[in-house]
Amino acid sequence: MARTAPRQVVDWKQYDSGDFYDELISSPGHARVAARGLARYLQSLTEKHLHNRQRAAELAILEMGISFTVYSEGENIDRSWPMDIIPRIIPASEWRRLEAGLIQRLTALNLFINDIYNQQRIIRDKRFPAGLIQSSKDFLKQCVGAKPRYGVWAHICGSDLVRDSDGTVYVLEDNLRVPSGVSYMLENRAVTKRVLPQLFRKQSILPVDDYPSQLFDMLVSLSPRRLSSPEVVVMTPGIYNSAYFEHSYLAQRMGAELVMGSDLVVGDDDCVYMKTIEGLARVDVIYRRVNDEFLDPEAFRPDSCLGTPGLLRAWRAGNVALANAPGAGVADDKVVYTYVPEIIRYYLDEDPIIPNVPSFLCVDEKQRKHVLANLANMVVKPANESGGYGMLVGPVASKAERARFAELIKRNPRNYMAQPALKLSTAPTLCNGRIEPRHLDLRPFILQGRQHYVTTGGLTRVALRKGSLVVNSSQGGGSKDTWVIDTEAK
Repeated sequence: MARTAPRQVVDWKQYDSGDFYDELISSPGHARVAARGLARYLQSLTEKHLHNRQRAAELAILEMGISFTVYSEGENIDRSWPMDIIPRIIPASEWRRLEAGLIQRLTALNLFINDIYNQQRIIRDKRFPAGLIQSSKDFLKQCVGAKPRYGVWAHICGSDLVRDSDGTVYVLEDNLRVPSGVSYMLENRAVTKRVLPQLFRKQSILPVDDYPSQLFDMLVSLSPRRLSSPEVVVMTPGIYNSAYFEHSYLAQRMGAELVMGSDLVVGDDDCVYMKTIEGLARVDVIYRRVNDEFLDPEAFRPDSCLGTPGLLRAWRAGNVALANAPGAGVADDKVVYTYVPEIIRYYLDEDPIIPNVPSFLCVDEKQRKHVLANLANMVVKPANESGGYGMLVGPVASKAERARFAELIKRNPRNYMAQPALKLSTAPTLCNGRIEPRHLDLRPFILQGRQHYVTTGGLTRVALRKGSLVVNSSQGGGSKDTWVIDTEAK
């Protein structure tokens, strides 16, 4: 009896992303130059081989304990990190331009934050509205006059990039408070190396695994004491935080202590000390993953049990470095985002290398009327939310949801901005046994201390539900490894 030939699962001639830009396939049957090696390899796999590799990835994630927490109905649910094994490809030639644009952007944002808390030149010169600062929830009066080392407030930034149907890459938003996700970028790479090792031997895929050492070196550069080995700690809210995996992961990879607010104390000398079994040990740099309002009950919320009393006082005295600095979130405001191109021009006298998504400010009457009249085609975002919460995706929202948002906008226009719904790019993704296009974004991580560093690629987040534009893992999204491929390498 003749054997049935193993069924191949990938036929690129049948793969069609419609009128969306696809990151791997330029047209049915044709892969983009940087993705040709991957496309050929996937096409060579049988259905069984492909599924075995996806299963191997899922088992590796379980074995490595890669998880995230979902807050649902008052419960904290730990789940395995969702990862698709088909990587997202970016050619190195394109990446070099994006890298330059990200450095430009963070440089300008840090100049802006430092200016806002000090001279406020950009307001005096009428290039930025004073009212937006006065009404900002993230402008902290307690930080006015502070001068962190190098004039840098946002030391770690995660800027979200998206690509529209014409191939243009836009910055969707900047995350400057406590950006998360870099550990998943690193673990995605570790898992992919396990399940697709042959591809790493055949292609020039630029590495990402130096991030922990780059992060540590940046943190060390902030130390107020000129020591060869300053004390660096990672400050976590604790095990119930959704990003606790990342906090512990980065502390371990950097060789830094993982502490909670109660593990630290501020002395009469306005220095920060860590409680150890050998007594108090001075701390020089705190990579804090605790939100501003909970950081110091003496300066902010007096009911906070997550922070350390006197921490802001020690920071303002220059005796400890905080990354990111308190108050950096003033530039994280999604309404402030709309001014970033102007901020770049003002401080750097340069045009933005990476454009913003066209945006509308609901606080402006004319722009608000336009938004309200076109809610079905808009994505509406609140100024200070993250994680994909509190937003309206107009094209998939119900009439009732759009009506509710219209009332929210009218009630508090300062709190909302809107963007036309982009036709987000897609990439081949293994879904229910088939390879299908799914929408995605990209979060690279940028460091700024004495120098700049940008991750080679970043965390690619993918909307696993067909037709969905929401990529957040807390709302059903997943992730991919991101390969920056140097096609010119020998």
